[in-house]
Amino acid sequence: MVNQSSLDAVSLREMINAGAALLEKNREAVNALNVFPVPDGDTGTNMSMTMMSAVREINSKELTSVGNLVEDLSKGALRGARGNSGVILSQLYRGFSKALADKESVTPKEFAHALKAGAETAYKAVMKPREGTILTVARVIADDAVRQAEMAPDDFKALMQVIITSGEAILKKTQEMLPALTQAGVVDAGGRGLLLIYTGYQAIVNGERLEDLTVDMSGDSKADDGFVDDHDALEEINFAYCTEFFIQEIKPGVGDADIASLRRKFSRIGDCVLVVGDPSLIKVHLHTNDPGKALQHALLLGELNELKIDNMLQQRRDLDAKKAKELKEYGIVSVSQGDGFDEIFKDLGVDSLVQGGQTMNPSIDDLKKAIDSVNAKNIFVLPNNGNITLAAQEAAKLSDKNVTVLPTKNVAMGIAAVVAFQSDESPEENFKRMNEAAQKVRTGMITYAVRDSDLEGMHIKEGSIIGLNNGQVTVNCDATEEAAILLMEQIVTEDDGLITVYYGDQTEKSDAQKVRDKLEELYPDCDVEMHRGGQQLYFYILSVE
Repeated sequence: MVNQSSLDAVSLREMINAGAALLEKNREAVNALNVFPVPDGDTGTNMSMTMMSAVREINSKELTSVGNLVEDLSKGALRGARGNSGVILSQLYRGFSKALADKESVTPKEFAHALKAGAETAYKAVMKPREGTILTVARVIADDAVRQAEMAPDDFKALMQVIITSGEAILKKTQEMLPALTQAGVVDAGGRGLLLIYTGYQAIVNGERLEDLTVDMSGDSKADDGFVDDHDALEEINFAYCTEFFIQEIKPGVGDADIASLRRKFSRIGDCVLVVGDPSLIKVHLHTNDPGKALQHALLLGELNELKIDNMLQQRRDLDAKKAKELKEYGIVSVSQGDGFDEIFKDLGVDSLVQGGQTMNPSIDDLKKAIDSVNAKNIFVLPNNGNITLAAQEAAKLSDKNVTVLPTKNVAMGIAAVVAFQSDESPEENFKRMNEAAQKVRTGMITYAVRDSDLEGMHIKEGSIIGLNNGQVTVNCDATEEAAILLMEQIVTEDDGLITVYYGDQTEKSDAQKVRDKLEELYPDCDVEMHRGGQQLYFYILSVE
């Protein structure tokens, strides 16, 4: 049990680690709280991967104060943020970190006000915040926490109880705040993920064993048969050699104390020290000016394997030389989701691709690296997924280039935007052209249901083929070809002139040709094209313009 009147850096780190572990343990349960029965419910995955990045950061540093700890926490969460839920979580930690920036330890009152600062920062990060989401849960918890801390400023145990009680209460109300959640009969997935993190905090405060902790999430779904559902970043290089290796075949008698001692030795000869593992295998990373001494220290514990020593000064010189080359006027970064789409984007002149399929959204760091790799003054970023837009916008803020994020919600919109690009136009005119072209695209997607559900008067069975009209499930049948035809009947109008069929990695080319032939027959005034997209989960992505 931690000190009830204040937290030191060690206790706070234990709480954050516990929150991350409990979220990871229940990741699939959070993923299941997905409003639509499509196989891409990834809120739990995105939040967990964001937390894993955050805890890697704080666990790799020597503890000095709460202020230093939360600074590392914020940086780690931001670098690893994935999806809208992960980005919002990173912003919660950003505000939390700023509120505790100069603290050696933290009182209940300071902790509560830091939660409030986090909620305020997260709201500001979202252009049009909606109530009934993780934002609401974070805000209400923070407000109740501040009131509790004012009444009992020296009682962390009481504060954590109020945080959990308040969180469960507001989480249940999210079903009533958003129509989609009301219809699906589920609570907000991001809110549940956040509450799992806070529940992990409480376990440490109460002195509970995490492995013995269970979280009752039975009320999260009310529907009976519905949804259950980098060296480049271093500003100054004080230690030249990035040294990494494993210690294996550990010598008899070596224990955790020896590993901790090794970590302290490395801290005296370098920085960015990471020594993790156990008496069976140890992973080492550090920046040092004396890699030989680091290897000598390590050899006292066991054998060395997979040694890698990089000269970061030379890497910096190479990077500066690359940056010194004359920048071209324009560059394009696009998120893709299959090898077929990769080829299409490359053929259209896209400079850098980021993989981001439906179940794996790229992090802010992934997107920033792609932006940094493009040698251009003006860069357009195509997120091609509504759940990636916020991460792309945050990555754009971190770049010193003129980066513009277009609100493309799928790869078909992204392709239309690239086709509309003109290298002789101004950035403002290109944004207008590309955005107008993207917004003219109407998209249908064919996939399968991952659970039984009832939606808009349709009873959907697990395994059924479903069609999404601009993101909404409107078709439910037994065959992919039938679903594609029914979906096009809803989307195609007499003013349209082009239909494009992108078939996925689970679809045979011959089957896709049958769909194309049928569409040509039904819509003789339209040109019908067919391309291999190679996307996962979705048999077809169909665009109309």
